[in-house]
Amino acid sequence: MSKRALAASLLLASLICSPVVRADPLQDLQALVKQGQFTQALERADQMLASKPRDAQVRFLKGVVLSELNRNNDAITVFQKLTEDYPELPEPYNNLAVLYAQQRQYDKARTALEMAIRTHPSYATAHENLGDIYARLASQAYDKALSLDSSNQGAQNKLAMIREMMSVSGKTVRPTAPATAVAAAPQTVRPAAPAVVAPPVVPAAQARPATPPPVMVAQNSKPVTPPPAAAAPVVKEEPKPAAKRPESKDEAQPQAVAISKAVQSWASAWSRKDVKTYLSHYGRDFEPPKGLNRKAWEEERSQRLTKPGNIEVELENVKVVSVSGDRATVKLRQHYRSANLSTSSNKTIGLVLQDGKWVIQQERVGG
Repeated sequence: MSKRALAASLLLASLICSPVVRADPLQDLQALVKQGQFTQALERADQMLASKPRDAQVRFLKGVVLSELNRNNDAITVFQKLTEDYPELPEPYNNLAVLYAQQRQYDKARTALEMAIRTHPSYATAHENLGDIYARLASQAYDKALSLDSSNQGAQNKLAMIREMMSVSGKTVRPTAPATAVAAAPQTVRPAAPAVVAPPVVPAAQARPATPPPVMVAQNSKPVTPPPAAAAPVVKEEPKPAAKRPESKDEAQPQAVAISKAVQSWASAWSRKDVKTYLSHYGRDFEPPKGLNRKAWEEERSQRLTKPGNIEVELENVKVVSVSGDRATVKLRQHYRSANLSTSSNKTIGLVLQDGKWVIQQERVGG
């Protein structure tokens, strides 16, 4: 999630949607946020709250600014207090859920989103985000099942489906509303004190991810179709014509599903630090990088995977760009995170069908 884009979108939404003309100090605060001057914006927000400590609009902006400054715990405190003072507002619950999701506290994120929906049942963004949180929780559960039994084929297939669904979207749980949606008019809070304008809808920025990203709903996406039963292994005893004809669309579709599942299973084993399963996804004729032989490369990979600390590998935009006989090419965007490293890169992977299983023959960054 691009935090600077989030701040700019927040300003735009508030200027377009707010039916109440606010004083110049609020406009100055919004301008500072738009310009990315978050330290000055925080000082201005604190000055304004000194005289009007219950101003929901300023408090909401302060929470956004704190998250821009990577002070997520302080931002959580601001949004949490807003939900206590104005429990009828759904936006603070939603943004609270975003921050919890960034910290992988998915149970807390789920509870916050359920509260947002309870206060505003037609809040589409909260419903969508809740679905994405359920997907994250399901992924964790299947990962745990595979850590206890790596041969559980059912769990492998389900995890591959979940990861494929998440990679199609390439997004994370987002604040309030999609960037392409028209922001809803802010509600008016009517406590015992004078009416307070609710925080504006905060459009999501395009992810890296979280965020959370850096939500996982794709624009113009199609429903995820469960993969068909695994195709029978290719029998190689039969002689093949010298020239391979391109496969028809109907023939290639089941193969593409199997190839995509194989790539997702590889990433899942990597994330679980399951060395044996991870290495089994590489073919007998895999070409190791850096001029290493196969044995030296496997030893190096084993050492890296067994180091202390968590590893997370997420794939997005996984596309099977070609399938020709027993060979295929996949292009994707890979996000790798560990305690000491966080990288994102485009990758081209060449696969080959060996013993009825699609395995990696070549990896190349870029493409």
